[in-house]
Amino acid sequence: MKLLLIEDEQSLRESILSYFSAEGNICEVACDFHAAMEKISLYSYDCILLDLSLPGGEGMELLRALKKMNKNDGVLIISARHSLDDKVDGLNLGADDYLVKPFHLSELQARVTAIIRRKSFDGNSTIVFNEITIDTLAMKINVNDHLLSLTKKEFDLLVYFIANQRKVVTKNAIAEHLWGDEIDLSDDFDFIYTHIKNLRKKLIEAGCKDYIKSMYGVGYKFENI
Repeated sequence: MKLLLIEDEQSLRESILSYFSAEGNICEVACDFHAAMEKISLYSYDCILLDLSLPGGEGMELLRALKKMNKNDGVLIISARHSLDDKVDGLNLGADDYLVKPFHLSELQARVTAIIRRKSFDGNSTIVFNEITIDTLAMKINVNDHLLSLTKKEFDLLVYFIANQRKVVTKNAIAEHLWGDEIDLSDDFDFIYTHIKNLRKKLIEAGCKDYIKSMYGVGYKFENI
């Protein structure tokens, strides 16, 4: 998962960052309104964890801006505000969920996972694509009922491809999703080719069709054939 944490409280920010990073997720951080606005304008995320009271502005305004951009990032509001009006306003503006502070990190993770599952895989934790079956909770992949061994990056890459099947995804989008926003400063994305080459080889050797197509000069497309 690629997440954006918009939170100004340092101790909470560090706790959330440590918790999700330890699970292998890509976690970007914004500590104030303006940094958050720049992040949501430039990049895309599986889920944004949004605090409402921020230095420099109001979290609800970030939510309005996100919706005006017609972006499909999941949004989970995390706030100490517990009034019914705040919850209703946030959900009506397009947030996918609302969690009142303080909370257990395990509950936060479960809610984030549920949002991503609803948005990308119709609420299912098991993804089936022809002969490929992915258990996203156990992080296991079976091809024709045989377990397939992938690295963490290869696993994330396959899930990303299937979530965006039939779409052309650029090398830059793949790099940002799997390595984080700072990767866009890189001049060379050849390492992506290596990961895709290895994933394609493992899938074909396991009995899959060659679903990953190179789009010359643009990126890649994962499509049924």
